[in-house]
Amino acid sequence: MADTTHAALIEALDRGEVAGIGKAQRIDTLAAHVFLAGDHAHKLKRPVAFSFLDFRTADQRRRALEAELRLNKRTAPDLYLAVLPITYDGQHYALDGEGAAIEWVLLMRRFPADAQLDRIAAAGALPPAVAVALGRSVAHLHGYADIRTARGGVAAMREVVLGNRQDLDAVSPGLFETGVIDIVDGAARLALVRHTALLEARRRRGLVRRCHGDLHLGNIVALGDRVVPFDCIEFSEDFACVDTMYDLAFLLMDLVERGQRPAAWLVLDAYLDERRDLEGLALLPFYMAVRATIRAKVTALAVDPERPETDAVDRARRYLDLAAAFLPAPAPRLIAIGGLSGTGKTTLARALAPLIDPAPGALLVRSDVERKRLAGVPEIERLDAWAYTPERNAACFAELRDCAARALAGGWSVVVDAVHGRPEERAVIEQAARAAGIRFDGLWLEAPAGTLVQRVGERRDDASDADAAVVRGQLEMDVGPLTWRRVDAEGTIDGIVESLLGPLDLNATTLAPPPPRTNVRS
Repeated sequence: MADTTHAALIEALDRGEVAGIGKAQRIDTLAAHVFLAGDHAHKLKRPVAFSFLDFRTADQRRRALEAELRLNKRTAPDLYLAVLPITYDGQHYALDGEGAAIEWVLLMRRFPADAQLDRIAAAGALPPAVAVALGRSVAHLHGYADIRTARGGVAAMREVVLGNRQDLDAVSPGLFETGVIDIVDGAARLALVRHTALLEARRRRGLVRRCHGDLHLGNIVALGDRVVPFDCIEFSEDFACVDTMYDLAFLLMDLVERGQRPAAWLVLDAYLDERRDLEGLALLPFYMAVRATIRAKVTALAVDPERPETDAVDRARRYLDLAAAFLPAPAPRLIAIGGLSGTGKTTLARALAPLIDPAPGALLVRSDVERKRLAGVPEIERLDAWAYTPERNAACFAELRDCAARALAGGWSVVVDAVHGRPEERAVIEQAARAAGIRFDGLWLEAPAGTLVQRVGERRDDASDADAAVVRGQLEMDVGPLTWRRVDAEGTIDGIVESLLGPLDLNATTLAPPPPRTNVRS
């Protein structure tokens, strides 16, 4: 009788003896075999069982692949094609051929390995356009993901925190520095208590959803101008049905750990543009610390105590140190940037925000963007004079103050970008800092009139409606007494930032990359 076991099929695949697949490159993971041939990838589940999955029967493997196909089509419909049988007719194996189905394959469209974001990030800074597209892609997924109010919340996070401690205690003695585990565990438990009400409120409000669950750079690919998450968790509702900010936190933590904090800030900024989840910012330091701890323990538990690899040990320690750095979060602060149109307020705000803790950087609130949001129009659609009446200006500044207050209340720092041309407008934003009892810094940018006119004329696809006529009108405006720090904005952005590091108590080494790693895989 012919051997149609899973092991025999894998041997036939290795020999290139399955019709419709042929000779293929094999990649093994914990729970799957992937065979790369031509333009396609063929994924088979391995007949394994762990505490979190069971693939021991062919039917279980088929159902898992069908779930993987369905869930990943949410973000990667062009990559995930079909679940097909491998058949056996008594003599030959074939993909979707004659005979009985003995195994099941997830057919995927193959993509270049160097298009994965972990490979791109290992080669240098993640391109800003990629980071922005990534933030938007994750926001869209979270926007339509199925709500799971019966999961998540404080009970789920408590289980994760307790499990982290148990697993870290099982790590080989001496792998982590004495006391680091206690520091991380203690800070996580305190954060869990502090955020209990918010965790439960978000669960009840429908912010626990069927998310990706494994959102790190190795599971994201750049395809042309699109950034596509793939390989989401299909085998565990507990792992994948989480708070949307917890899902995002894995990605942000992965970027920060890789020395890609500017890209992490761009991801967060783009995400918040799509989903105004300002209250969720309060949970990000806790969530990122938990995610870093999970990576620390997984990396450490894979280390062979008899032959520990230096790179793996160093990486495990770096993850746990990162978790300790995320908690407790530093006190928030508010920086307001004012000046006439064309002084470079937004450019400076985008340069400063990633330098400001908590990681990956401060919330940026722009009057130009909020005005468009209040008007219900796209960000780059021009508004007429009706949108700039005193009443609408007051409403816009009230919205700036409200956004800042919501973020500050959760412990998140804020940068506000607006002309702030009138004393009462500057007073509004200063009041937000005073109400929160936090540090305030006001910056007033100045540049020659010719520079301002030139800069606004060069703008493309920007939220600002200012043109040369607006600048000339502003030059006639009486801005009143100025108590904010005056900044010469005619130089390079790097020079301006450098001049402000001391006065603002910022540290540019926040953006320094970690040591290069020998293994770019996540």
